[in-house]
Amino acid sequence: PPRPPQPPGLPLAPCRSFSNNKIQVELDESSGVATMKFKSPPVNSLSLEFLTEFSISLEKLENNRACRGVIITSALPKIFSSGLDITEMCGKSMEHYTEFWRAVQEMWLRLYGSSMVTVAAVNGSSPAGGCLVALSCDYRIMAENPKFSIGLNEAQLGIVAPFWFKDTFVNVVGHRIAERSLQLGSLHPAPEARKLGLVDELVPEEKLMEKAAAVMAQWLALPDHARQLTKTMMRKAVLDRLVAHREEDIKNFITFISKESIQKSLRKYMEMLKKRK
Repeated sequence: PPRPPQPPGLPLAPCRSFSNNKIQVELDESSGVATMKFKSPPVNSLSLEFLTEFSISLEKLENNRACRGVIITSALPKIFSSGLDITEMCGKSMEHYTEFWRAVQEMWLRLYGSSMVTVAAVNGSSPAGGCLVALSCDYRIMAENPKFSIGLNEAQLGIVAPFWFKDTFVNVVGHRIAERSLQLGSLHPAPEARKLGLVDELVPEEKLMEKAAAVMAQWLALPDHARQLTKTMMRKAVLDRLVAHREEDIKNFITFISKESIQKSLRKYMEMLKKRK
């Protein structure tokens, strides 16, 4: 529906900001487009706090009639998001694992099922859970830098991407590419990610946000209801599968993550990260 004209004497629609600790959100009410920037140094890892904030921010935008689309990017150079926070999965209680995994599910259900147009402006590397965030959007633009890579590399850490990560991946790149990439835990450099269709286009870093805004305008040129119903039709089966099996998925995660062998490989991975710093 066309926007009501601004009453005379009032400034143009303001930028509303809902910034909180780890995520900066700005809504331009004149265009109906929000920008969400991850700012949780050093690597925007998806901790329980981050995931909770992410879901709340999405919910706020979803409930705001003025907001029709959101561009998701990172405020940190070189990294979009490093994925799930390993410390949340290491040496914690069953209750903690349950709460954490429920928050991961919640974030995905909200983002993948969002009625808004979602554009990922991937301005750095995006492994594992970071890749899932990008895959869950409607469109992915990545900075054209071969040093930046993206992929579901869980297998490299000795862990397994859950079925709904896999479903989201298959829906973007097709079965064969997803199968090979998941088994090898591949991280694809930006040019390769573009070839595989894992990202839709590459642009020079300094043009990333400009391009995201242009793509957003193109998607928002359509009547919302037609686009939203189409999106629901395309994504509903995958969303429903997790909704139907949420508790079972949590149990599987806890059983798996509590195994001593898995804890050991996570600890080893954390040691390696500490040495790399």
